[in-house]
Amino acid sequence: MTKYTKDPTAIAALSEEEFYVTQNAGTERPGTGKLLANKEVGIYVDIVSGEPLFASGDKYDSGCGWPSFTKPIEPAYVSELEDRTLGMIRTEVRSTHGDSHLGHVFPDGPVEHGGLRYCINSASLRFIPLAEMEAEGYADYINQVEVKA
Repeated sequence: MTKYTKDPTAIAALSEEEFYVTQNAGTERPGTGKLLANKEVGIYVDIVSGEPLFASGDKYDSGCGWPSFTKPIEPAYVSELEDRTLGMIRTEVRSTHGDSHLGHVFPDGPVEHGGLRYCINSASLRFIPLAEMEAEGYADYINQVEVKA
C-alpha cells in the first residue's frame, strides 16, 4: 500500500498560488482554476502528497467557479473540519496525510448523487489521465474512472 505524506520537496515546487491555497487555506479566484473545465477521464490527486481524492466521473459543473465533485474517490484521504472563518460555519476539506487545504463541502449538490458538493480549488490538485494512472501507481482506481460503454 502506498504511503502518502506531506512532501517538503513537493511543497518547495509549488507555485505561489498553489502554496497559498494548500498551505495557507487560501482560495483561488472563481473561474480561474486550470482544472475547472477539464473533462478528461482520470483522477485528481493532492498536489502535495499524491493522495487520490476525486474521480473524473464524480466531477460536475455546479456553476460555482471551482471544480465540483459529488464524493471523494477514497473517503479515508479526505478530512472534513469545521471552519468558522469569514463569519460563517462551513466544512473545510483537507487531504488527510498531506494536510493540504482543498476547499469546502456543501449540502447543495445533486440529490441523486448524495446531495454533496465538494467545491475544490484547482491549485490543490494534480490531474492524472486514465492512460497514465497505472504508470503513476494508481492502477487500483482505474475501475472507478473507466468510461462505461
